[in-house]
Amino acid sequence: MFLSLPAPVAPVASHSLLLFLLQAGLLLLLAVVFGRLAARFGMPAVVGELFVGVILGPSLLAWAAPGLHERLFPAVAEQYHLLDAVGQIGVLLLVGLTGMQMDMGMVRRRFGAAAGVGFGGLVVPLGLGIGAGFVLPKTLVPEGTDLTVFALFLGVAMCVSAIPVIAKTLIEMNLLHRNVGQLTLAAGMIDDVFGWLMLSIVSAMVAQAVTAGTVLLSLAYLIAIVVFALTLGRPLVSGVLRLAGKSDGPGATVGTVVALLLLASAGTHALGLEALFGAFVCGILIGSAGKVDPARLAPLRAVVLSVFAPLFFATAGLRMDLTALIRPEVLLTGLAVLALAVIGKFAGVYAGARLSRLNKWEGLALGAGLNARGVIGIMVATVGMRLGILGVEIYTIVILVAIVTPLMAPPILRFAMKRLDQTAEEQVRETEQQAWNTHSAKSPQEQIL
Repeated sequence: MFLSLPAPVAPVASHSLLLFLLQAGLLLLLAVVFGRLAARFGMPAVVGELFVGVILGPSLLAWAAPGLHERLFPAVAEQYHLLDAVGQIGVLLLVGLTGMQMDMGMVRRRFGAAAGVGFGGLVVPLGLGIGAGFVLPKTLVPEGTDLTVFALFLGVAMCVSAIPVIAKTLIEMNLLHRNVGQLTLAAGMIDDVFGWLMLSIVSAMVAQAVTAGTVLLSLAYLIAIVVFALTLGRPLVSGVLRLAGKSDGPGATVGTVVALLLLASAGTHALGLEALFGAFVCGILIGSAGKVDPARLAPLRAVVLSVFAPLFFATAGLRMDLTALIRPEVLLTGLAVLALAVIGKFAGVYAGARLSRLNKWEGLALGAGLNARGVIGIMVATVGMRLGILGVEIYTIVILVAIVTPLMAPPILRFAMKRLDQTAEEQVRETEQQAWNTHSAKSPQEQIL
């Protein structure tokens, strides 16, 4: 008796593959072009890369040439999912690489400062966002949405930061080795972990499934991940990478690092936490416990920064529709929410920095870096739209905050960092991080100061 085996899954349809190749090629090409233009005007490349999605998405191309937009980007979920999958790999690798370059010795020594900055950057914008949710025009709240849930969700959207955007901005501005850069990433991860935890709670409230048990379970998972990383994770990563390092050339090391980052991301995602958190923690383990020769990972860094990350940021903008801002009510509400988001994040971070005995220029630089919502803001808005918490107007407003706040970071960072002298510790860290560029030429975007 023969077993009845299922028919093999059909490969991607020919037309879908063609569209994907056209989309990916066009998005990447324009991301490179606009990234270089942004660099020419003294801005990080990520600003130009995000703008590509605005140009090709509903905000411009669908309005100016709807037929062309429909042919290039048909409203088919499966087609968008192909781009999403590639983009997600890119952002996970970017966050992992950033974790590898974290100076955990400095973070441990100044954990109180990072926690103070992160706490300040959470509480103030969260409170302002919740308050704004209760006073916004009720016509902008979707019918049937509980006002408390709506207000909580808006608070979450305003308190998050965007680790991928912050990381790429710091790398391109050559600030990752500075203490401010390290503290920004540490505080940003605190903000984002709390933000995603709150997002899961609000999502459960929509489904009327939130209980004290679900909240405690999420916290338990979070603690368990940290404990695992500090105990079993360190020797496991160290052993795997030591074996990979015995081979000639960087190929085995690069492949192993990518596999570890993706598996760690899958692990945290399976536990109901954000996949970015797993990539960041795994990156820290690789950088601290793995003892990888940075020159072996230089090819991976070059491909991630030049291909995967730009493609992700360009893709993120395809779902933005800024045409809703034409309505005066929506525009005025959007400007008010944007002002609250910026003031709240800056005020909270600055207060946390000063209470942690950092000087005013460090507080200003930290506020500028953590103010960027970027793609995390876009992801939060997308979740809100999917759950029915946000209507098109508020969704667009949250997207507006996500786009504008990264634009503010570079000039303020330059202004503040010119007033901070580089320490001997930072010079040592810069020398170590320069090894990551060995055998890989820097792009013009990476050379921006």
